[in-house]
Amino acid sequence: MNALLVLDQGTTSTRALVVDPELRTLGSAQLPLQQYFPAPGLVEHDPLEIWQASLQVAQTAIARAGLRPAEIRGVGLTNQRETTLIWSRRTGLPLHRAIVWQDRRTAAACTALRASGAGAWVAERSGLVLDPYFSASKLRWLLDHVPDARRLAATGELAFGTIDSWLLWQLSGGRAHLTDASNASRTQLYDIQQARWDPELLALWDIPPEVLPEVVDSSGELCEISGALGIGPAVYGVAGDQQAALFGQRCFAPGEAKCTYGTGCFMLANAGSARPHAPDGLLATVAWQLGGRLSYALEGSVFMGGATVQWLRDGLQLIDSAEAVEALAASVPDSGGVVLVPAFTGLGAPHWDPDARGLLIGLSRGTQRGHIARAALEAIALQVSEVLDAMNTGLGTPLRTLKVDGGASRNDLLMQVQSDLAGLPLTRAAQPETTALGAALLAGLGAGVWPSMAAIEALPLADRTFSPGGDPQTRAGLQARWRAAVARSRGWASLGQNTDVDFSPPAGSG
Repeated sequence: MNALLVLDQGTTSTRALVVDPELRTLGSAQLPLQQYFPAPGLVEHDPLEIWQASLQVAQTAIARAGLRPAEIRGVGLTNQRETTLIWSRRTGLPLHRAIVWQDRRTAAACTALRASGAGAWVAERSGLVLDPYFSASKLRWLLDHVPDARRLAATGELAFGTIDSWLLWQLSGGRAHLTDASNASRTQLYDIQQARWDPELLALWDIPPEVLPEVVDSSGELCEISGALGIGPAVYGVAGDQQAALFGQRCFAPGEAKCTYGTGCFMLANAGSARPHAPDGLLATVAWQLGGRLSYALEGSVFMGGATVQWLRDGLQLIDSAEAVEALAASVPDSGGVVLVPAFTGLGAPHWDPDARGLLIGLSRGTQRGHIARAALEAIALQVSEVLDAMNTGLGTPLRTLKVDGGASRNDLLMQVQSDLAGLPLTRAAQPETTALGAALLAGLGAGVWPSMAAIEALPLADRTFSPGGDPQTRAGLQARWRAAVARSRGWASLGQNTDVDFSPPAGSG
C-alpha cells in the first residue's frame, strides 16, 4: 500500500490526511488549537497539546481511511513556521509554552538592533529582516526569562526547535533532534548562502549552539518513527507550511508563484538555485533542500489574512461563521469608503512595522455591517497586492499568473477582488490545502511513491481561474485610501512608549 500520512500542524488547528498516490484523500481529521494571549501582543501555544492533538488526528485519519497503521508507507510533516519552544532532552517536557510567530513581545529588542545598524548584515546572512516574527528573538527571550534555561542550555540538556523539530522529537521517541532547511531558514540563525548555523548570528542573539537541531533535507528518510503511532516506516518529508504549499502548487520553475490565504497570507515565488536579492520589504528564504541542493524563494508575509475574518466573527461578532463573510460582503456594492487596516499584530511585508495597530476608518452614519465585511475582504486583497508589487520588482519580470490556495481562497468574492486589484489571473487549486499536499509530495518523493519531480507535475491541480476586471478609476481610489489608512496606523503602539531593549530576566526568576 502506498498511502501516505500527512501531519499539518497549523496556527489554529492540527490536521491529518491520508492520501493515495493520486492525491485522493482517503481519511482526514482535524482538531482546533487553543490560543493563549497572556497580554496584548503576546500569543502562545501549549506544545503538549500540539503533540497529543497530532497523535489523535493521525490515528483518527488512518482509521477513517480504513487502513491499519502498518499499511502507511510513510509520513510527511508540515508546520506553522517560526513558532519557538524549548524542552528538556532528559524528560522531553517543554519548559514554557511555545511562543507563536504572531507574538510581538520582542519588538523593542528588534527595533534597538535595527537602530544599531545590524539589520543589513543580518538580512545578508539570513535573508530575513530584524523583526519579532522570526525565531531568534523568541529563543533569546525564553533563555533569558525561563528559570534555569541558561544553565540547562550551557550543559547541553536543553533543546530548541520550531514545531517541526518538536514533532520529529516526539515521533522518534526522543531520538531525533532535526529540522529541515526550509524551517531552519526561518529562525534568523541560519546562513542561507552557506547552509549552516551562523556563529555570528548566534553570538548576536546570545544563543548557545548546543540547543540547535541538525539541519536535514526536506525529502528523504529523515527519521524512524517510534511506537507512538504504531507505524513502522519513517518520516520522509518535512517543510514549513508556506514552502510546502509552494511545492504542493508545483511551483518548481523560477518565477512561478503562489499565495496561500490562511491565518496570514504568504506569497512565495521560486527563485531557483541561486540565493536571490530581496528588495526592501521582501525576504529571501530556502524553498526546500533535495539531495543536499538548495532551492530558494522570495517571500512576502502578511500577518492578518483569514485571521481578519476570524476577528469579524469572534471579536466583533458580525458573522456566525467565517463562510458567512462572503454573503455579507456581497450585500453591498462596495465598502462605502470604509477602510480596515488589520494591523492587530503589526504590519508584515512590505512595511515591517511591529508597532502598527489596527485601524477602521471612513465610518459614517450610513455604514452597515456589510461595508465592514467588504472592507475586511478588501484589506486582505490590498495587503497581498502590495506584496505582489514588491515581488514583481524583485523578480525583474512581472508575474503573469498567481496560483492561490488556502481556506480563504474558497471565497469567490475575495478571489475576484484580488484578481481585480492585482490585474492578474488567479489559478485556484482544486484542493485548497496544498500545504498538506506539498508535505505528501515531499514524503512520497522521499519514499519512492513518485519516482521524480516530473511524475509529480503530471498530477492534477487546477480548479478555477479568476480573470481581472473592474473599473481602473475605482481601483486607484481604493488603493489611494488604503495607503492613507496604512500611514495613519503605523507606529501607533510606540506612541509614548519606551522602546529601549531589555533582555534581562525579571527579578527572582533565577
